[in-house]
Amino acid sequence: MEKGIFDGLKVLDCASFIAAPAAATVLSDFGADVIKIEPPGAGDPYRNLPNLPGYPSSEHNFAWMLEARNKKSLALDLTKPDAQQVLYKLVAEADVFITNMPPQVRQKLGITYDHLAHLNDRLIYASFTGYGEKGEEANKPGFDSNAYWARSGLMDLVRADEETTPARSVAGMGDHPCAMAFYGAIVTALFQREKTGRGSHVSTNLMANGVWANGVLAQAKLAGAKFKKRKPREEALNAVTNHYKCKDGRWLILSLLNEDRQWPTLARCMGREDLVADPRFATKADRHARSVELIKIFDEVFAGKDLAEWRRILDGNGLVFGVVGILDDIPNDKQMIENEVLVRFENDTMLTVNSPIFIDGARKVQPRKPPEVGEHSDEILRQAGYDEATIQKLRASGAVA
Repeated sequence: MEKGIFDGLKVLDCASFIAAPAAATVLSDFGADVIKIEPPGAGDPYRNLPNLPGYPSSEHNFAWMLEARNKKSLALDLTKPDAQQVLYKLVAEADVFITNMPPQVRQKLGITYDHLAHLNDRLIYASFTGYGEKGEEANKPGFDSNAYWARSGLMDLVRADEETTPARSVAGMGDHPCAMAFYGAIVTALFQREKTGRGSHVSTNLMANGVWANGVLAQAKLAGAKFKKRKPREEALNAVTNHYKCKDGRWLILSLLNEDRQWPTLARCMGREDLVADPRFATKADRHARSVELIKIFDEVFAGKDLAEWRRILDGNGLVFGVVGILDDIPNDKQMIENEVLVRFENDTMLTVNSPIFIDGARKVQPRKPPEVGEHSDEILRQAGYDEATIQKLRASGAVA
């Protein structure tokens, strides 16, 4: 499958910020032909993300590189009837139309489901919103920081303890998992189309995905569970599922769920075999009851060696732990590169983040650099059957750029 399992699938990406176009990116990774519909001039506002305060400075538009790779750009001013007619012509031959425009904007631009569905009874109309498509908040704008992270309870829960301020999310942290759910909805609809021959309207939203991500504790609350007060790291209830700072300032997190069997091994690795015979920590119940004492001991021990040395020791003894990674680790992470979590752009040495789905026998396309605004407008129009004179008229009217 040199061209990908979605070779021949035509996708119109009429979306921005971030989950919806990212779902189109995943389709493109598997060979779909994705046309990015964006306004003339500056194009998709998402192109400007790295210029916002607080983002890393770079000569490359890193956000656009990730979300718009493999795509072709068609610059349409959808406020103009001529541009809408171009879009409708493309929709008639498309398989998937993706949008996350607010409902009132869709109505204004003529891209609601009702506008498009009658043009193509095989069309998958994929709609992404902040808070769902029903109810009083259906028109409310949503970003992953508020609709996914904050609304779901994750912002409140993912912090050191109840006394510290709620934790801020990082760019795209909720959007990218949401993109995978959106991709799943689209692919499910394509499978249904194989059975019925007809397209459908599919959707997901940031709020739903946030609650799903927080599903274990959300379900506990729905089931009437009683919650204990969250404590700081130094007072955690279990020392062997806690995180610790190494000599070089790096952190690791222990995850010893089979505690009874692995406790002696951990004590030996730490050079503290005496802890096994210590009556304070003789049983799991004893260790949990005295977790604060044990954490203090562990803090002192882990502070004695660098992270690399602890990795060698713990890995060598089959103990389950994780490195608290930092961004500096990622470009040279051999495990990520060997497993194609990171892949190179076509004809370039720069790496990009791969979509996290792998299918035996189904190759992904080599990632291609993202387009400039309207880079493929003429090419797309010619393929749609427009002659040069008509293309020039569309350009002159401002409908196409």
